[in-house]
Amino acid sequence: MATFLSKLGRLAFRRKGVTLLLWLLVFVGMGVAASSAPAPPADTFSMPGTESQEAFDLLTEKFPDASVDGATARVVVRAPAGTKITTPSTRTEVERLVTELGVSSPQVAGVADPYESPAVSISEDGTTAYTVVTYKVPAAEVDDEAHDALDAATEQAREAGLTVEAGGDAVKIEQAMGGTGEQIGILVSAFVLVLTFGSMIAAGMPLITALIGVGIGISGITALGSTFGLSGTTSTLAMMIGLAVGIDYALFIVSRFRAERAEGRTPEEAAGRAVGTAGSAVVFAGLTVIVALAGLAVANIPMLTKMGLAAAGTVAVAVLVAITLVPALLGLAPVKVMARRGRLRYAVKPLSDRQRRRAARHEAKLARRTRPNLGTRWARYVLRHPVVVLLVGVIGLGTVAVPAASLELGLPGEGQMSTQTTQRKAYDLLSESFGPGFNGPLTITVQTVSATGTADGTGAAGSTGTASAGTPADARRTGDEIGKALARTPGVASVSPATANKAGDTAILTVVPTTGPTEKRTEELVHALRDTADDLERSTASRILVTGQTAMFIDFSQTLDDALLPYLALVVGLAFLLLMVVFRSVLVPLKAALGFLLSVAAALGAVVAVFQWGWLADVFGIDAPGPIMSTMPIFMIGVVFGLAMDYEVFLVSRMRESYAHGARPGEAVVDGFRYGGRVVGAAAVIMMSVFSGFIVEDNDFVKMIGFALAIAVLFDAFVVRMAIVPALFALLGRSAWWLPKWLDRILPRVDVEGERLAGTQSAARSPRESTLVG
Repeated sequence: MATFLSKLGRLAFRRKGVTLLLWLLVFVGMGVAASSAPAPPADTFSMPGTESQEAFDLLTEKFPDASVDGATARVVVRAPAGTKITTPSTRTEVERLVTELGVSSPQVAGVADPYESPAVSISEDGTTAYTVVTYKVPAAEVDDEAHDALDAATEQAREAGLTVEAGGDAVKIEQAMGGTGEQIGILVSAFVLVLTFGSMIAAGMPLITALIGVGIGISGITALGSTFGLSGTTSTLAMMIGLAVGIDYALFIVSRFRAERAEGRTPEEAAGRAVGTAGSAVVFAGLTVIVALAGLAVANIPMLTKMGLAAAGTVAVAVLVAITLVPALLGLAPVKVMARRGRLRYAVKPLSDRQRRRAARHEAKLARRTRPNLGTRWARYVLRHPVVVLLVGVIGLGTVAVPAASLELGLPGEGQMSTQTTQRKAYDLLSESFGPGFNGPLTITVQTVSATGTADGTGAAGSTGTASAGTPADARRTGDEIGKALARTPGVASVSPATANKAGDTAILTVVPTTGPTEKRTEELVHALRDTADDLERSTASRILVTGQTAMFIDFSQTLDDALLPYLALVVGLAFLLLMVVFRSVLVPLKAALGFLLSVAAALGAVVAVFQWGWLADVFGIDAPGPIMSTMPIFMIGVVFGLAMDYEVFLVSRMRESYAHGARPGEAVVDGFRYGGRVVGAAAVIMMSVFSGFIVEDNDFVKMIGFALAIAVLFDAFVVRMAIVPALFALLGRSAWWLPKWLDRILPRVDVEGERLAGTQSAARSPRESTLVG
């Protein structure tokens, strides 16, 4: 592996013009393909194998007229203080609002008049009403003109003295991604890179190559969107993880190139050796990330599967960019990529007298500098006190992880948006006036079954048969009978009359809970209704299913919860095998996996404490602490696992390289930190700054994702990799590299540490190396 990648790196370095042209053609070609591709499809949400999805599919089949994909906006109106919504003057303004909403945009299909069904659309105290605006197009296709028209109509009603707020998928989201926080994160990343390398050229390479890789990956997703059903949001995970690993991979190769130049190798030799050693680590680190992202398919949720595979493809592009484009760029600036101070040592052209004097002064200064760098000093401290460092790290992370035992999962909704948004205000108005369960109604489907359609012809009630050919009245009668039984379930506020389809074989009911959509008692109610439905199916010879947005959220959370352990087992198991091949050890991948689990548990504990319990809620601007987003744990595991294995591979591979070349275990640890500690730390700080940018967003769940990823990188990079890992190496000694002989014969040899390169590209190690990369 190292030999092949070394040859590839040298080839890209020598043929830099051809390499750059090929990548430029790929970049432009993917951009053209993306620009000419059809618009990506709207987001679709499905959960094969769940009761909610089965009921949703039944509704689509049996009620085709009602199963429309058009967006909706629910406009809530509250009368001025001391008046009713039915007061003549107030009613006039509300009717004017309804009329204005109906003609506001060509995309509007219709508007419901609340006065035509006052028992449903007007609250019991008569102060609040709501109307539903239906659009002809899905939410993703509602244009700015329609959004502005809705805003103008509601604002006009507010000026008339009404309190008006709007919710639903047709309402424009007021907060947007990519705000000031992200910009600050990118600026911090650039600053850290400049500080690490001491060269604007070297600092710019990781950023430029990462952006190129992400651009190609996102363009590919857009180009294939309509073919494979990849929605616009599929690229979100791909962009985040692609940018993260793209910067990391280029950072490590550029850093290794500078180290090889400091050892006295020629630019081409340094490029080949950098790609052969650090590039090997990049390849295997990329494989672990791809395994983690592709493993999202374990959840059996098409949306997550597509996101994971798309992001995995972007990571593969980042790996290819790192091992080919980066050495080509190094070929363009083999001297300027070095630190500005001392750059004259690497000049190719003859130096002037003044330049030679400057170079001589710098050499003398380096000769007087004998103090080890920070990474070396820290590694030696850990080697002297391994037990203390290990206990402090494990106990500290274990303490932070304690709140994770109280983790409650849910999905985002308008009830979790900022209190400053119109969606949240509409949600609160409806909860106050119609009850907390009004925002999360449940839909019950009742499919009648023919008693004469049994397999044995006995007509036994409750046996499986075919849908009856009854009348709508029969279906309504059965539905109402079931509705009366369900209404007796504790936690049910009301049950609507049944509505039958034209074929007369299916009816639907609406059940309003007494509790809100995200409350634990609502989840218990869904399970209780399903248990009751099982009993009613036998007595009514019908098939009863519970669905609705709240039920789908509950099923979604349960599906993810069930998939979490298999997902962990898959990604950790496959990564264990990969790391065992890379490091020729059993204990090194074992401690890497256990350390990752510890950092993830600590990050989940911190998330629960802040976002579920409300600790430091004012500091992070959290308006409504509540359940943790269901997708967050598995999403965080995938992203953090990839980054954690990056740091593990890059830090420990340098230790393995030193150990393979004859260093004692303790010396190998010191070498790993001398040459890799500063770079790994810089990579972690960059990722933390990028992820922390999401914390300043308005949406609590966006804050949650940013906080979770930033805190997880902090724990994994600086506590697990920088403290616990060297402490374990110190305690294990040579046993850390133990591998059974029979297993050693079976495992393939990939030569990540570049042992074979040592014979062909020998050079004495310079003591000055630590001043450049340490």
